[in-house]
Amino acid sequence: METYLIFKDLAIILLAAKLFGVIARKCKIPQVVGEIIAGLIIGPSLLGIASETDFIVKMAEIGVVIIMFSAGLETNIKDLIKTGPKALAIACAGVFVPLFLGAVMYMAFYGWAQVGTEAFFKAVFIGTIMTATSVGITVEALREMGYLKGTTGTTILSAAIIDDIIGIIVLTFVIGFKNPESNPVNVMISTVLFFMFAIIVGFICYRFFKFYDKRHEHTRRIPIYGLVLCLAMSYIAEKFFGIADITGAYAAGIILSNIRDSEYIAEKMDVSSYMFFGPIFFVAIGLKTNLATINLDIIWFALAFVVVALIAKIIGCALVSKVCGFNKWESLKIGIGMMTRGEVALIVSQKGLAVGLMSASYFPAVILLILASSILTPILLKMLYSKHPDPSMIQ
Repeated sequence: METYLIFKDLAIILLAAKLFGVIARKCKIPQVVGEIIAGLIIGPSLLGIASETDFIVKMAEIGVVIIMFSAGLETNIKDLIKTGPKALAIACAGVFVPLFLGAVMYMAFYGWAQVGTEAFFKAVFIGTIMTATSVGITVEALREMGYLKGTTGTTILSAAIIDDIIGIIVLTFVIGFKNPESNPVNVMISTVLFFMFAIIVGFICYRFFKFYDKRHEHTRRIPIYGLVLCLAMSYIAEKFFGIADITGAYAAGIILSNIRDSEYIAEKMDVSSYMFFGPIFFVAIGLKTNLATINLDIIWFALAFVVVALIAKIIGCALVSKVCGFNKWESLKIGIGMMTRGEVALIVSQKGLAVGLMSASYFPAVILLILASSILTPILLKMLYSKHPDPSMIQ
């Protein structure tokens, strides 16, 4: 392949991503959905003017690592500690109920599988996709109504952050178990060792960045050093512990999330992610998907996938919220607020495709879930809050 052809593909991908991203935003749906649709249109499904080359695959991998690093940077550990056990309990239910129901749904379609078989891990992986929560849409809806700082709004936000952390850990285990040379004990040991390593290295790096930040506030070197830490942790996670590179990137973001310049680092990362790597990653998902391979079975599976994913979050989070002392309407708000899915679900899906746990033909189901949850969540929340306002709201 001639090197200059790379520039043609990049120009087409970036232009299509931004064009359809803007259209999506105008339609009040997540921009990433527009970028994926752009990939479907310019890829083999329709126009065929761009393809998934090795170069694009590598750029997309860098994109997902930077996205997860940014997600870690936005995690406020101090706020999580303040929310106490309630948010943790809700988050656990928001992970394990969809995980269980998603696996059961997959086996209902494709046959019941014995524990430890590849079919079993594929079923568990479908449940893993359902565990992710993306509260960007929920936050915007609550902010618009003035309820973001209320009791339920704060609980949703905190539980969603913990939800993603637990979801990444679950993904790490599932991918580890998929390896035929691994066994459950080795996977657990590797995962525990990595997080112990991350805590030790994180403490050292946190002290260094805090010291450096105090003397060189807002210097351009800080985001560069942050990116170095992100890439190093991604490499170490895969190379030495055998777990997903995005786990290392997310851990790197959490390490730096409480230094004074964390927002400055996130701002600089967003420039690269928004302009270049992020669009390539999401368009590449569309390029992987060939709509010609979709049949009636996939359509029925996609519809069941969406219904189970939405209901599982509501049931799990709402029931535990009720147990934690919230009334029935507050519990329902929390359950609905937690059902939105976004880029993390796509990232999990992409990792599953890379290790053979999922076929690209299932990507439309994930896209449909993001669309449905993004449209339904703000509508249902507005209906609930209009009839049952939050009395604890801080004006």
